[in-house]
Amino acid sequence: MQAERDGYDGFGAAETRHDVFTSLALAARATETVTLQSGIAVAFARNPMSLAIQANDLQLVSGGRFQLGIGSQVQPHIERRFSMPWSRPAARMAEYVAAVRAIWECWRTGERLVFRGEFYRHTLMTDFFNPGPNPHGNPPVLLAAVGERMTAAAGQVADGMLVHPLTSPDYLRERTLPILREARGGSLDGFQLGLSAFVVLGADEKARSEAERAVKGQIAFYASTPAYRPVLELHGWGELADQLNGLSRRQAWAEMSALITDDVLDTFAVAGDVPRGLRDRFGETIDRISFYTPYPVAPELLNGVRDALRA
Repeated sequence: MQAERDGYDGFGAAETRHDVFTSLALAARATETVTLQSGIAVAFARNPMSLAIQANDLQLVSGGRFQLGIGSQVQPHIERRFSMPWSRPAARMAEYVAAVRAIWECWRTGERLVFRGEFYRHTLMTDFFNPGPNPHGNPPVLLAAVGERMTAAAGQVADGMLVHPLTSPDYLRERTLPILREARGGSLDGFQLGLSAFVVLGADEKARSEAERAVKGQIAFYASTPAYRPVLELHGWGELADQLNGLSRRQAWAEMSALITDDVLDTFAVAGDVPRGLRDRFGETIDRISFYTPYPVAPELLNGVRDALRA
């Protein structure tokens, strides 16, 4: 596919209007070298057994190139869109990942499946349903997190963390990284941090203006979510978060976007010299970065940023 031909290291698929595992299965058959990441699969829309099976299959189909990126989503979507239970999401997620790993270990070793937790219970696995050990090993588990408790859970049970696009260098430095280091006993060695960063790109002033408007709209959408309020609070924009949340309940999307000032945009998005901006903001913290562009953009512009980052 085009991402591989253009020389990218990986391809990520989000779970919005289509099933993320179907998209990645198709991508796996069309590629040979790029890593394939679910960014994210909604964990709480599934049980640990179904997720373990889907991830194991993707690892097989891709020849060991799959990375399992999962997240909790937010309470209204889990309860009202998926009709699934919600409670204590960070504790539930930590147990969820432990259950998935226990299932994989059962398949690897052939030992009896015995997982009993507060939220999940898996105690039955017969040979008829056991796919056996994956010849490529199990995929790494990357957990999406914003708040302090979920960030701590990521540090405790995952192989890496997917940083939410609505972040800033200050939030990473003051909140995210200290929590991760504490959860991991002081070191982040071997722990992968990934980020899809907002960037403003365009071939001319008109295109850049349109890109800016689109990014402001996406920032407004994310900032209206109560779970992401701490990010805005750190920068003194707690009241803005409340305003956006109220407008989102009325689906007043245009009004929301108008509240995103240039200061807010500059805090959460990189414009101008994008490669330099990304390096300055995230070069010392983020291991893998992708470009969040909620607007049409010419591939050569993105490729140029990629090449400049590598150089």
